[in-house]
Amino acid sequence: MQKKNPASSRDQATELKRYFAKRVTDQVRHVIGIWRLVVDENWQTHRLEDLLESTKKLIRYAQHFQEESHLKLARAIALSLETIMDAGDEPDQMIIDELTNTIEQLSGTALRKNDSVPSSQQAITPKKSIYVAMTDAELAHKLERQLEFFGFRTIITQTGDEFKEKLKTQEPAAIIMDVNLEQQFMYGIELINEYLESNAPDVETIFYSDQDADIHTLLMASRAKARYFHNKTIEMSKIVEEIEDITDVSPETPYRVLVVEDSKTQAFRIEQILNNSGMITKAILDPMLIMDALEDFQPEIILMDMYMPVCNGMELANVIRQQPRYVSIPIVFLSAEDDLEKQFDAMSKGGDVFLTKPIKANHLITAVRTKGQRARQLLALVNQDSLTGLLNHTSILRELQNEVNKARPKGTPLCFAMIDIDHFKNINDTYGHPVGDRVIKNLAMFLKQRLRKTDFIGRYGGEEFAVVLTNTALRDAYTIFDEIRKRFSQLKQSSDKKDFHVTFSCGVVEMDDVNYKNMTVVCDEILYDAKRGGRNRVCHRQEL
Repeated sequence: MQKKNPASSRDQATELKRYFAKRVTDQVRHVIGIWRLVVDENWQTHRLEDLLESTKKLIRYAQHFQEESHLKLARAIALSLETIMDAGDEPDQMIIDELTNTIEQLSGTALRKNDSVPSSQQAITPKKSIYVAMTDAELAHKLERQLEFFGFRTIITQTGDEFKEKLKTQEPAAIIMDVNLEQQFMYGIELINEYLESNAPDVETIFYSDQDADIHTLLMASRAKARYFHNKTIEMSKIVEEIEDITDVSPETPYRVLVVEDSKTQAFRIEQILNNSGMITKAILDPMLIMDALEDFQPEIILMDMYMPVCNGMELANVIRQQPRYVSIPIVFLSAEDDLEKQFDAMSKGGDVFLTKPIKANHLITAVRTKGQRARQLLALVNQDSLTGLLNHTSILRELQNEVNKARPKGTPLCFAMIDIDHFKNINDTYGHPVGDRVIKNLAMFLKQRLRKTDFIGRYGGEEFAVVLTNTALRDAYTIFDEIRKRFSQLKQSSDKKDFHVTFSCGVVEMDDVNYKNMTVVCDEILYDAKRGGRNRVCHRQEL
């Protein structure tokens, strides 16, 4: 009898595991897609039924493929859905909050676009392809190689007829369109307009022009619902970021809204409206409890009645604004006051928006979402690194401390990693600083794609990065970063002189009772050991 090749058996087992993992994560994607419809369509019964059916299918897959983390979350979602549907028109708000939080956890259980690691850390990737419609074949294939390396499938077309034929067979996830396809003036824009007018599913388009685009061309592209426009040159890393943004299917993190309202009836109505739109709320009836509520709930927006016992809304807003931690939180006043002078006075005392009661539900939701979105954008400017969009040095250290404080009492594992691009000075000296910046941005995108949304990624400084991996043991962290290291070293970095490859070194440490106060110092020493050991490697504590 011929003996089995152990290596071959391991390869088969790995491939089988990847196949199982894909089935589970495909179903996760489906659940999240229906959840977004539930929220967008105001919790219609048939959408809840669709979500429950999809969740039960996820339960079956997770049981069959022994995916315990997905199984636990899917069962919790199904239980919450059944409770909400049984309650009819008056579901318990606590159950709605639990469901929202569990869906958020489900979307954050996986890595993004990496089939090489266990399925509990895999990504939700688009099934459809990216269409690249370009006259310049060389540029089109360069885009194809770059996008496919980052996990996106592509379909290349060079003529309008070919583009239209391909659309008949497969819907695109996004389109990169040459404005002057076939060197015909604005033919690419005509093709997109034709597609949009055909009642086809919505699709985002990135336009490219090899010439300076005038205002007329930009306006026509905007009317064709252009998401982005590249003029004369295409920066590959920027295209990847834009496609990543367009195809991201993970649900938006719910806004956290604190309601300060002395009327129990009004507070309940506001909570019900906002919770039904997918937000997380907390109401307090006593304005004197505001400081405790801010500390415990950490809201992103405050909805406040103008006239309350003990103090009015303007006084309370002034107290909040005196606290540096809360100076940027949007405050929305709610009142029956229709005197414009008093409304303007209220906003000059710390308010951002004044809404007159009674207010329609859709107007309230729109106002809160608009202020919440703006607040997140401003917060991102403060916390993010301008080059990469990752957390900046101060922010990543703050998140590390926060996660240490959460993990220690629970005894959950926590890892911290530091990454340094090898020979980065040589890259700048040889190819120029703009190319060096592009290398940094490529690694940032690589990390964002392959790490979970529950992890924290920051630019520590220069060519150094830092990562906080929540609920992750050292062995798993090592495996993750070593796989990322191998894949990143295969990516072709472009320059005017020639294409080249880049490597990085990485140090990883797991929190324990000794190092929890100085994990950055310990990790920096481990990173130095990786550099000293020859670079292009991942080291962890046991190797010291």
